[in-house]
Amino acid sequence: MSAGGFAGHAEGYPATMKKLLEIVLCILHPIAVVLIWIDLLGRSDMGLVPRITWAVAALVPVVPFIYVLTGHDFI
Repeated sequence: MSAGGFAGHAEGYPATMKKLLEIVLCILHPIAVVLIWIDLLGRSDMGLVPRITWAVAALVPVVPFIYVLTGHDFI
C-alpha cells in the first residue's frame, strides 16, 4: 500500500465522521423536541407563556441542550 493512498484515506475520515455525526444529530434532535413537549404538557410549576416559549424555542437545534443544562429534565 502506498503512503499516498493512506493519506487520502486519512483525509476523508474526518469528513465521513462529521457527516455521520450530523445524521445522528438530525435523528436525535426531533426526539429531544418531542420529549421536551411531553414534559412541558405535564409541568404545573410553569405558566402557559413560559411553556409555549420553551415549546417553540425547542425547535432550534441548540435549545434542547440549553433546556437540559438549565435544570429541566425530559426523561
